Amino acid sequence: MSRPSRRCSPVPAEVRQTADLLERRWQLSIIYAALSGALRFSEFAEAIAGISPRMLSERLRDLEGAGLVERTVIPSSPPTVEYRLTERGRKLGPIIDAMRAYAREPVG
Repeated sequence: MSRPSRRCSPVPAEVRQTADLLERRWQLSIIYAALSGALRFSEFAEAIAGISPRMLSERLRDLEGAGLVERTVIPSSPPTVEYRLTERGRKLGPIIDAMRAYAREPVG
């Protein structure tokens, strides 16, 4: 007697698209740092141990292109740059909170 197969729905395009962005190395760390108050490049670099300046710059550009981070040049001497999460980027906060809560749960 054969068993009926369980059917599952295909992964929706929206989930795959978001996962493709967030699965890139360092993306979630950068978002976490921004949620925690990092604004300047040096603050992100301090908050994220092990990330190279080149990679941090690339990932911030990725997040800016995805509409999650906005880059603002502040006219000062010398000019400074700040990175802030957009409203869309801040909506990822509950996902990061859920990940932290999940990691704190005892295994088994």
